[in-house]
Amino acid sequence: QVQLAESGGGLVQAGGSLRLSCTASAASRSILSIHEMGWYRRAPGKQRELVAVMTSGGSTNYANSVKGRFTITRDNAKNTVYLKMNSLKPENTAVYYCNANGVALKMAVRRYDGWGQGTQVTVSS
Repeated sequence: QVQLAESGGGLVQAGGSLRLSCTASAASRSILSIHEMGWYRRAPGKQRELVAVMTSGGSTNYANSVKGRFTITRDNAKNTVYLKMNSLKPENTAVYYCNANGVALKMAVRRYDGWGQGTQVTVSS
């Protein structure tokens, strides 16, 4: 019901920067609001982990390893979330997934959740 389109991944040298973007949409209904939206990642040989999320009211939650280097922002009117990643390190190499929780759709009682297909971020030494 809810689709998340991601972009911005790629190959970058250590110390470089990337900005990820994710836009939510619904096939046949308008999105009224999204409670929480953000980013998770899965590195090679590791479990998926939270990177950064933000509520519609602006509250944020970051992984300790990215605090001070990554910044999450949202444009609620566009149903879009961004992740600016600075001072990238090789250990940040992973597939980054966009996530949305509590998506309210017009003419719908229940709320929906969604995941993006993932975008590859590779940081070279």
